[in-house]
Amino acid sequence: MNTDAASRASRHVLVTGGAGFIGSHLVERLLGDGHAVVVVDDLSTGDLGNLRSVAGDPKLRVIASKVSACVELPELVAQAGAIYHLAAAVGVELVVQSPLHTLETNLHETEVLIKAAAADRVPLLLASSSEVYGKSERLEFSEDDDLLIGPPDHSRWGYACSKLMDEFLAMAYARERSLPVVIARLFNTVGPRQTGRHGMVLPRFIAAAQTGEPLKVFGNGLQKRCFCYITDTVEALVRLQNCPAARSNVFNVGSTEEVSILDLARTVVGVLRSKSDIQFVPYNEAFARGGEDLQQRKPAVGKLAAVTRFRPMTPLREIILKTAGVSD
Repeated sequence: MNTDAASRASRHVLVTGGAGFIGSHLVERLLGDGHAVVVVDDLSTGDLGNLRSVAGDPKLRVIASKVSACVELPELVAQAGAIYHLAAAVGVELVVQSPLHTLETNLHETEVLIKAAAADRVPLLLASSSEVYGKSERLEFSEDDDLLIGPPDHSRWGYACSKLMDEFLAMAYARERSLPVVIARLFNTVGPRQTGRHGMVLPRFIAAAQTGEPLKVFGNGLQKRCFCYITDTVEALVRLQNCPAARSNVFNVGSTEEVSILDLARTVVGVLRSKSDIQFVPYNEAFARGGEDLQQRKPAVGKLAAVTRFRPMTPLREIILKTAGVSD
């Protein structure tokens, strides 16, 4: 390890959005690995309760603030050994109902952080989204695919473009300012602490199944998704951040086990031994205009595996049990 790398390894890790679902699991992992961690989170979609298990850890500091409003940001970044940027507007319902908030959050906050990181060339992992692939009908999405974005009157595509612009900005800083950055395009990540508050499907299904309520399937339910367990996602993020060969590259992070939403509902009911029914809800009743859905979202993860020697493998049945907090 060279002198600069050794110096950075002894510094804190900065996690934006660290009180969120993915962020809180990442924070636990980093603390468990012996790192000091500073979280910056405005708690708009995050919750301090997600950090309850590590709240007393002396190596953890939590700052309740937007990235752009954090007065200590320049110092926090300069003293960081690494940065994970997870802060973002997330969830289909939030994206559709609050498009202006979505764009401002995903564009402005990222720009502020990237500029600060570039000043000291702090290694930064940017969490992006599979939404950037847009309306493509490919059966599997690869990092070098062309992207097909829908029209601007559908706010879902505003979200996709905001995450894509984050990627372009990060890559521009990598080329022109030598920012060490890696981009992780996250596909559906699920697990404990995720809520259905902003439209996430698996926690909605599990909550309904556990209370005997109908599982509401939007559209015909034939749209397919791949669900990646949270510990797999976190492992991939940590490996990417710690791998110099990953810098200035984009990587898909997700499971490759496909399931239709209808079959997901049936599987949840079966695994949890629920008596709940399945109810179909037309899209025009589920979302306001802007909630266009996609038929499939399967990542190619060969690039991730080649660079990190890791690919998500937790099977769906195990994911459902762990997310529901029950044993088989």
